[in-house]
Amino acid sequence: MSALILAWAVTGAQLLLGLAMCCATYRLVVGPRAQDRILGLDTLYVNAMLLLVTFGIRAGSSLYFEAALIIGLLGFVATVALAKFLMRGEVIE
Repeated sequence: MSALILAWAVTGAQLLLGLAMCCATYRLVVGPRAQDRILGLDTLYVNAMLLLVTFGIRAGSSLYFEAALIIGLLGFVATVALAKFLMRGEVIE
């Protein structure tokens, strides 16, 4: 019974994360300002990371969790670099 609930919950989470990724992609492409596009990119990274975590839960493999960790780290660094570039005009001072 609990395996069935877990399977439904993971499927629902994957659908909602896919919908959130579509919304973030829309904001990334159409965003009126550069700040909106950076926020869309950050949201896209977080949703991709969580989608990989749900794939890892479904498959029972730790490989997905390691890929999610790498995506999370690269997404954080990219967001900080882009935000610093927008604020100061350069990334490395």
